Amino acid sequence: MTKRDRQPLSDIAVAAAVPRERLWRMYDSMGLILEVHPTGAKYWRLKYRFGGKEKRLSLGVFPDVKAEEARERRDEARKLLVAGTDPGELRKEERAAQLEQQARQAAPMSFTLDNDGALSLRLGTRRLSLTAVETAELRTFLDATRAVTPRV
Repeated sequence: MTKRDRQPLSDIAVAAAVPRERLWRMYDSMGLILEVHPTGAKYWRLKYRFGGKEKRLSLGVFPDVKAEEARERRDEARKLLVAGTDPGELRKEERAAQLEQQARQAAPMSFTLDNDGALSLRLGTRRLSLTAVETAELRTFLDATRAVTPRV
C-alpha cells in the first residue's frame, strides 16, 4: 500500500490499536500521526518542517481527541505554517504568557511608606518607587477622585 492509497484513520481503528513492546505509529494523512505507546497511551502528533528542521506538535490524547478533531487541529496548524508561523513556537509563547499571567495574579502586593513620605509598591518581582513629592501628588489626586466617584 502506497502513501497515496492510505485511508484516514477511524476512531474504531484507533481504539483497536494494541500496544506493543516498543512505541509504534499509525499514519493518517498530511503529517497526522497517532503514536501508540507501550503503556497503551495514544497520542496525536503533527509531523512538519519549519526553517529546514523536522518538528512535531502534540494535538491531544485519544480518546479525549477523536480522529476528526485531530484532523481539524492539524489543519489549523498547517494554516499557521502557510502563513509563516511555527505552531510549536506560538504554543510555547502562549503557554509562557499564561504562566506569567497566573504568577502575576498569585503574586503578593505590598506597599511601603518610608519616613520621608516616599511610597514603594511591589507586585511580585515588579517594583515602583515614588518620591515624597510624587506620593503627595498621588494622595491629592486620590482624595479628589474619591469625592467624585460614586460609592457602589
